[in-house]
Amino acid sequence: MAVREYTADEVVQMLNRTPLFMTSLDESDGAGGENIELEALKALAYEGSRADVAANFREQGNENARVRRWGVARGFYEQALGALRQERREGELVDEEGNLRSVEEEEKRERVLEEACWVNKALCELELRNYRACNLACAATLRLNPTNVKAWFRSASACLALDKIPEAADACARGLEIDKANAALLALEKKINARAHYLGAQMSAQRAREEKKRRKGATLAAALGKRGIVTRVTDKAPDTQDAEVALEDEGDEDSLLKVPVIFLYPLEAQSDFVKGVGEDESLFGHLEYVLPVPWDGEGEYGLEGVECYAETAAGGLVKVGRKVTLGKLLGGGRVEVVDGLVTVFVVPAAKAKGWIEEFKRRKGRG
Repeated sequence: MAVREYTADEVVQMLNRTPLFMTSLDESDGAGGENIELEALKALAYEGSRADVAANFREQGNENARVRRWGVARGFYEQALGALRQERREGELVDEEGNLRSVEEEEKRERVLEEACWVNKALCELELRNYRACNLACAATLRLNPTNVKAWFRSASACLALDKIPEAADACARGLEIDKANAALLALEKKINARAHYLGAQMSAQRAREEKKRRKGATLAAALGKRGIVTRVTDKAPDTQDAEVALEDEGDEDSLLKVPVIFLYPLEAQSDFVKGVGEDESLFGHLEYVLPVPWDGEGEYGLEGVECYAETAAGGLVKVGRKVTLGKLLGGGRVEVVDGLVTVFVVPAAKAKGWIEEFKRRKGRG
């Protein structure tokens, strides 16, 4: 039939069933039958001794590796290794002229082929970024021949990719013991040393950050304990971004303590957030620049017309005096710092009594 009778996709499928054009293994003829051309090639591949079959597969693997078809090449190397594991067939060592091949020579040939297939499989795995599989293939190679420099190089490369620096350095060093002038190993050694230096610096910096954080936390804990301030963490912590309870000098527990404060206007469902209120400052001192608020259409939230309350650890309320500092409010632990901030309720003085009664009712204290 003429090609014009088929769509482009159908032409590609037909070509893919022809061994010369194959990009993947298609064992059918497109109609559910056998692919005769492929079966013929497969039968040809399995003629001869185990070493003959393995050599055939190895060569196909090499051809695909040359054009960087790593997955396909790996498959051929695996088939070669599989062929070498097969039971020896009766009469397979008899050549075409009827002469018996030497068993010792055949076993030597098989060993050479097995080593080559394992080390080439390692290359495929390395290129495919299957680093563990690469190391396993290298180990299989080195069991056959501990002086295979390519195996040491590929194992070192795989370990370097995984940041297993000691293992990479060891494999590289073992390879250089065999071939001190190997350019690829010498270049790899430089990469390993550079990566080791980089990771060492990163680790040192990380340890320094962790130690600084630990000291900062210990100093803050001591400062809070010294002031009698109680903190508590819940599973509903709000996002305060970079605002946190902190000392002005994080290394001095006697330096000024600052705490994030949220002013809640419960009757209006509004709020204002102050990132850091000093322990020596009053809350009303901050309300001076917060009030009046733009949403206060009735003019109820003037500085002189509001009262502030904080919830106690026991679930009650304490009124915050106009001149009371944050440090005094928190000292003694009656009012807690919850999830890294202090919550202050702001209500119009004229409506405070009703709000307090509603608060107690909701808390079951009315």
